[in-house]
Amino acid sequence: MILRSMSELSRPGRPAASNPTMAEGASLPARLWHARIELSVEQLVLAAAVFWAVAANRGFFAGALAGRGAGELATWGFGAALLLLVVALHVLLLALVSHRWTVKPLLALMFVVTAASSYYIDSFGVYLDPSMLRNVLRTNPAEAGELLNPSFFWHLALLAGLPMLLLRWVRVRRRPWGRAVLRRAAWLAGAALVMIAALLAVFQSFSSLMRQHKELRYLITPANVVWSTGAVLAADARGAARPRQPIGLDAAPGPSWAQRKRPMVLVLVVGETARAANWGLSGYARQTTPQLAQWPVVNFRDVTACGTNTEVSVPCMFAPVGRRDHDEERIRGQESLLHVLARAGAGVHWRDNQSGCKGVCEGLPGDTVAALGNPALCPGGACLDEGLVHDLRARLQLARGTQVWVLHMLGNHGPSYFRRYPAPFARFQPECRSDDLRECTTEQIVNAYDNALLYTDHVLATALAALQAESARVDAALLYVSDHGESLGEKGLFLHGMPYAIAPEVQKRVPMVFWASPGFGPAAGLAPGCLEAELKRKAAGPVAHDHLFHTVLGLLDVRTALHEPAWDLAAGCRAAGAGAGAGPAVQTVVTPAR
Repeated sequence: MILRSMSELSRPGRPAASNPTMAEGASLPARLWHARIELSVEQLVLAAAVFWAVAANRGFFAGALAGRGAGELATWGFGAALLLLVVALHVLLLALVSHRWTVKPLLALMFVVTAASSYYIDSFGVYLDPSMLRNVLRTNPAEAGELLNPSFFWHLALLAGLPMLLLRWVRVRRRPWGRAVLRRAAWLAGAALVMIAALLAVFQSFSSLMRQHKELRYLITPANVVWSTGAVLAADARGAARPRQPIGLDAAPGPSWAQRKRPMVLVLVVGETARAANWGLSGYARQTTPQLAQWPVVNFRDVTACGTNTEVSVPCMFAPVGRRDHDEERIRGQESLLHVLARAGAGVHWRDNQSGCKGVCEGLPGDTVAALGNPALCPGGACLDEGLVHDLRARLQLARGTQVWVLHMLGNHGPSYFRRYPAPFARFQPECRSDDLRECTTEQIVNAYDNALLYTDHVLATALAALQAESARVDAALLYVSDHGESLGEKGLFLHGMPYAIAPEVQKRVPMVFWASPGFGPAAGLAPGCLEAELKRKAAGPVAHDHLFHTVLGLLDVRTALHEPAWDLAAGCRAAGAGAGAGPAVQTVVTPAR
């Protein structure tokens, strides 16, 4: 490193007076401000890599060294080898794409990305895998704004602002093209050798760690962001290159459709971030579902979600294979349950109060609560979930034929649980009223979360009241299920989105509730009086998102070879040989190559 004043770096023949700092008597602060540290591209990259390894990878090192004695020499040796691996990895990544003219802008961007990523890893215990990055990239501005709090900006100032300020004093050294190429090649080879040497030194321990805890790779920052973002963009590019593939080409209405004398409406409510552990109907110590408790609903106590975030769960629950044969690329490349229902002749409509339908309603009718133009539903710009159902009775009065209305709730989306409900539902006190959960106690966080569940209970009860009021004219049913659960501080984790294999049960267990008017079952061709009893029987055992696709087909008597009676919760109410899948023996289903 060479620290030079501007006078030393001025070009030959340039008048000294043209540079204010060269004027006689210039102050020391002025001279320091205009001083420069001359570094090569490689030195600058190494400095950044060391800084990130030390300042932004606390989560990775904590996970990798968990269970090892702090006073043991082997622990320090293993930690040192991991440090070298992380530094060498980032040197390789940056040296491959950095140039004299691009290195400073690139590092400035990476400082911001790294600081933001490390904040959420350290604060909430998230893993930045491709699934989480997809969720981040699809988050709407209102949700993203709730994650920006004073603690975040202090963290950003320290881990991004300070390095960027120091970056201002760096002058990147110029070298002839040939020498620059040779030097870069030597640095890349050196970084690779360091990685290999460090890996060989701890290979047995490291390989065992990666086999047992593969998810730790998504804590190495900022390599996790680079890798996951690339994976998401590559998958999206492949998806954009080909149209969504049709499924259920043989879908057709069953015999019950011709016999129906009244409209049939299935209201499918997709909850957000409601976890079964805090669901009053499922035995939670608090009654967070007092209104639903007054209705003859079927409550499913043991329901497993497809994923731990909306971007995974919503497409998965509307797919025929679900979690049991999960293939995210195939699911995203195909049509959904809603397209199959529409192909059979059902009227399908998606109303959203969150971040969109994640492709499952692509090309189908829909609207948003925000677009309804009712300011009372959206105080402060964030819309309340009552906007999903405020006109439900009027819609029922206009219903014709067979209809499927999907309502996508904002529900309990964190961290700002207190923003999800109006003041009358703030019953559990004291509540957390901060966007930064670290400013609240666990009790306050849980109280705010439970208040949001109280409001979800109210919204669902409001929908049931509208369906009941029109039951003399419309055969209707409501099925509510949350997309995933939430961590509320257990084991130091908050929010959701953990890799599925290691996610805690509270992120994977969700509530599900069903209600039907007296005429709904017979109108669907099901045995009279059977539907409620059959679903109660199934509710006593484990259920999964995987059941949704096939159960809805059965409830609406849509015939297609895609229907699997074993996954249809109401299949026991249909006469033998008259199942929803009793359609053509041969079906053409086009699926993308795997």
